[in-house]
Amino acid sequence: MTQKQDLSASDLTPAQRTDVELLARGRQDKSRTMRELGQPETPQAAHALLLRLGVWDETRVPFPERLGVELETSALDVPAWPVEPRLDLTHLPALAIDDEGNKDPDDALSLETLPGGTRRLWVHVADVAALIAPGSPLDLEARRRGSTLYLPTHTIGMLPDALVQQVGLGLGAESPALSIAIDFDQDGQAESVDVQLTRLNVTRLTYAQAQTRLEEGDTLLNGMWELAKASRSLRESEGAMSIDLPEVQVKVDAAGQVAISPLPKSDSRFIVQECMTLAGWAAAIFADDLELALPFATQDAPHRSSPPGESMPAQWARRKTLSRTRFQPLLGPHSGMGLDAYAQATSPMRRYLDLVVHQQLRSAVLEQDTLNGKEIAARVAESQMASGATRTAEREARRHWTLVAMSRAPERVYQAVVVDRRQAQATLLLPELALDVALTTPAPLGSELKVQLAGFDLAMQSVRVREV
Repeated sequence: MTQKQDLSASDLTPAQRTDVELLARGRQDKSRTMRELGQPETPQAAHALLLRLGVWDETRVPFPERLGVELETSALDVPAWPVEPRLDLTHLPALAIDDEGNKDPDDALSLETLPGGTRRLWVHVADVAALIAPGSPLDLEARRRGSTLYLPTHTIGMLPDALVQQVGLGLGAESPALSIAIDFDQDGQAESVDVQLTRLNVTRLTYAQAQTRLEEGDTLLNGMWELAKASRSLRESEGAMSIDLPEVQVKVDAAGQVAISPLPKSDSRFIVQECMTLAGWAAAIFADDLELALPFATQDAPHRSSPPGESMPAQWARRKTLSRTRFQPLLGPHSGMGLDAYAQATSPMRRYLDLVVHQQLRSAVLEQDTLNGKEIAARVAESQMASGATRTAEREARRHWTLVAMSRAPERVYQAVVVDRRQAQATLLLPELALDVALTTPAPLGSELKVQLAGFDLAMQSVRVREV
């Protein structure tokens, strides 16, 4: 077939259409049809051709498949709970605070005051490792996936839905958990840490509900708020770097309607984030005391000085100074968090390395054999390859649907802030979309502009704006 200016979908035979679709989906390296048409033999070119011919429309998102991530939730068999002793904490209020509509609640918080005034913060985490032993089929499958895939249209779980229903905190009358305890003195200094297998009665709240209770003076949440503030202050004194840039949630309903909403930076969300950070520090300290290998999260100090101020350009520049987080079996500091030890330990249903942390902690508590550093390093390498592809797929799918939303409202005007400059070209951040775009403009750093969509390319994931 020779290339035609007025090529239509009917000009492609079924075999040629399949050939082009396979290339666009990343299922083959080259396409004879694209070559015959004089088109570049790339997935992006094939994607663009299918859009141009109307074979695909804007709702077709090939990036996850192209990256080779798993597109179906695991459906392996789930074992029953083992019979084993657990510390009974059903007398303590335990709050699982999540976004509205969350279906995999994996952490909850409790706070109690001990004799002498010591406050004990409990961070309870779903005891996934009770059902997933190292090297089991469920473990190998989770390792192969690396993490749960969150797309604007749907979620593809790292673990079977049946397992999530069995272990999710607050989804049953009573919830088994692996609980991390941190004791604080009256000045808010952490004195000791512990890990226990527990059982709980969990109350589920949305962030909005927790915020309302906090503002109404809820004693439990206010106590957590005070500990969280003290923890953040201490971490900042140790060099922790806070970056406050706009974040949004992109959701697409069954009818293909796109909703982009900002993630609110509420006090209730701050409490949960800081308590999860404390749990990660405590898990690392507990493991280090026992000379237990974990996939410790470490980060080197910034490779250049951090710009001062809290403006959006300063925040943007500050983020670029951060080194990548590394996971390794040996303890090390995490510069960005201002911690001397840290391990991600609060999302074992969503992240494989969190599950590995739980498997190790659990085995240590039960005085069972644990994995050595070499085995931990192998799991880090394997799971990170998979989770890296998952994160890229999520990012590209969000960008795709963001461009779709912009294309459906071409006259809409967006506020934009100049956050970086390279000679004549500026980088603009559109806060309501959490989207960065390039524009040739003399506007200085920090300038606020009004921009409009000037053009986009779904296949290339590119967008152009013009100043209004």
